[in-house]
Amino acid sequence: MSSNSKNALGSNEQVKNDHGEKQFKPNTTVAAVIHHQGKFLFVEEIDNNHVVYNQPAGHLEADESLITAIKREVLEETGLALVPDYLCGIYYFHRPDLNLYFLRFCFVIELEQWLKGQPQDNEIIDTHWFSFEQIKLKRHQLRSAMVLECIEDYLAGNKIPLSQLKSNL
Repeated sequence: MSSNSKNALGSNEQVKNDHGEKQFKPNTTVAAVIHHQGKFLFVEEIDNNHVVYNQPAGHLEADESLITAIKREVLEETGLALVPDYLCGIYYFHRPDLNLYFLRFCFVIELEQWLKGQPQDNEIIDTHWFSFEQIKLKRHQLRSAMVLECIEDYLAGNKIPLSQLKSNL
């Protein structure tokens, strides 16, 4: 390799590193709409000293695919080893109170039987099965507006095949 090639390569690497450090990056999260016979599996947790309800959800970790992330989060928060069937939506959300941006991938898991969750994560108080009507009544206790939006998109029949998710990991 000539010295010119080394300099060019070194410059490209530097540009990529500078770009990566300065580039805006939203928090990437995964969530699961887990459904069986008209009810949805929710987790109860504490957020800012308030009890809130959420789908099993959490942040994508380094070197983790989106599908691996949702399997891990569901297992940690419910104790259930489940596999997603498809996505019902991809959401971009801003929380002005925290000045944080989120990119959420919401997966769907259709169950053939009732399962009782046993949370492994200390931050999860319990799991609950709620109807859509019960969820709407808890609107002010939902962790974010995306929780209800994901359920509504699921009920609307939104289906994005898992084959649309690509990863080079």
